[in-house]
Amino acid sequence: MDPQERNFANLWDMREAARLATKFLKGATYAKFYTDELLQSAVEWQLAIIGEAARRVTPEFRQAHPEIDWQSIIGLRNILIHEYGEVKLDRLWVIATTRVPELVGLLDPLIPPIDDENP
Repeated sequence: MDPQERNFANLWDMREAARLATKFLKGATYAKFYTDELLQSAVEWQLAIIGEAARRVTPEFRQAHPEIDWQSIIGLRNILIHEYGEVKLDRLWVIATTRVPELVGLLDPLIPPIDDENP
């Protein structure tokens, strides 16, 4: 797979994880999120996937798309994976309910449509 195809695959992974995190939180309140460990874990995992996929996007592509806060996305992944004891639920809530849906909108135009005619 060439670097551009790999970039698109990683962008697709980012978008799908963002969509899942948003879906998991649909109708949830902060109180529900704060007390539901399963919901917290599910959202944290999707945020980690977003960060890992962002880390794998080439530096050239990231530089060409400064509208996406690559550094913060990757930094959050590092905190979730390596410093999970430091995770602040109120901060995750804000990221997951505001920044993640915005990210989907930024990623959509960057991902080419799948060509169903050439499997």
